[in-house]
Amino acid sequence: MTFATLGLIEPLLRSLEKLGYQTPTPVQAQAIPAVLAGRDLMAAAQTGTGKTAGFALPLLQLLAMEGPKVTANSVRALILVPTRELAEQVHEAVRQYAENLPLRTYAVYGGVSINPQMMKLRSGVDLLVATPGRLLDLFRQNALKFNQLQTLVLDEADRMLDLGFSEELANIYRALPKKRQTLLFSATFSDDIRLLAGQMLNDPLTIEVSPRNVAANTVKQWVVTVDKKRKPELFVHLMRKGKWKQVLVFAKTRNGVDALVEKLQGLGINADGIHGDKPQATRQRALDRFKASEVQILVATDVAARGLDIEDLPLVVNFDLPIVAEDYIHRIGRTGRAGSTGEAISLVCADEVNLLSAIEMLTRQTLKRQNEPDFEPEHRVPDTDASGQVIKKPKKPKKPKASGGGGKRNLGKWVDSGEVAPAEPSVKPVRKVPVFNTGPRKRKP
Repeated sequence: MTFATLGLIEPLLRSLEKLGYQTPTPVQAQAIPAVLAGRDLMAAAQTGTGKTAGFALPLLQLLAMEGPKVTANSVRALILVPTRELAEQVHEAVRQYAENLPLRTYAVYGGVSINPQMMKLRSGVDLLVATPGRLLDLFRQNALKFNQLQTLVLDEADRMLDLGFSEELANIYRALPKKRQTLLFSATFSDDIRLLAGQMLNDPLTIEVSPRNVAANTVKQWVVTVDKKRKPELFVHLMRKGKWKQVLVFAKTRNGVDALVEKLQGLGINADGIHGDKPQATRQRALDRFKASEVQILVATDVAARGLDIEDLPLVVNFDLPIVAEDYIHRIGRTGRAGSTGEAISLVCADEVNLLSAIEMLTRQTLKRQNEPDFEPEHRVPDTDASGQVIKKPKKPKKPKASGGGGKRNLGKWVDSGEVAPAEPSVKPVRKVPVFNTGPRKRKP
């Protein structure tokens, strides 16, 4: 099968030839004809399998061949994404695909001045990539109108719910024309997203080209157990032992990112970090330097877990496990992309055992463990398996109490300042799914 047999027009085929695209991936082979036929679509595929081209190529073709010319402050197609980095990446792919087409494309997101974006939208845009918050800001300031909208794409909709965009999605939905094409693309589809799709899509075609919530088999995964306080030391040891050249590291918090970057830089290691508190220009500069191999270690929160396409990235390290198990799939999906192989190492301490168990249950595999000599944890990480159970060793029988009054006093339970208290059972955060009420809204008296 070729892209030509999928019905793509010659200008798009020329762009694909220039980019070196030869054979459609499974998700592209199924999605492109469906989108060209005007179907609503819900497509799930492992990260790195070409989902962006799966919706962008047919969407650009429809815009080039159908519909009126875009008017001032209007948009004909809208792609919603959860993060600024993903907005930039998706728009760059769209720009390359549309090189030979007479279409205007643009990306808008927060963290930068809104005024240049408002100026750019004055003449209208055929295809707009946007994050939900900035899109609503532009709409409320009358810089953007949706009366010409033909197609809505939600890319990584599950992440948008995780990040708390449910209210924004509901508000955007109410502003859009009822008659339109809607496409949902993601690597994972939770039950919440399936509920969302039922409210937004009209008789959608469902595509699942890989088992639900399964990590790519091109990524070798394993776990190294360690005490929490020794994670930075272990990371530096493994980096030097493995002679790592380019590593994307995920930490749980913004403070965790800054602390690890500071430690690495203090050791003379070329490291940088990105998280939500950093200005967009700073984040983009760090990412560009990492892609150009000017930075050896890039430490990030889950702002980088979705959509970042770093060519031939060999290794991902989970310095902390993610709170939401699905994010593990997206994190390790930054490596082993487009048929390449990669590795993913997770540094796991005792109080992360429930997070590890949730990941293994989701991915239906028990991750291989290993201890690094001289870093064996004092606080043992209990065994886990793909059933989601934490396997506890049987307790040793208690010794009989000594008779008389000379026995030891019961001082109760205590935790040393260097220890980690036992983790409470992991409870997955409840995500609020927007309810889209298309009827008239009642005003409060």
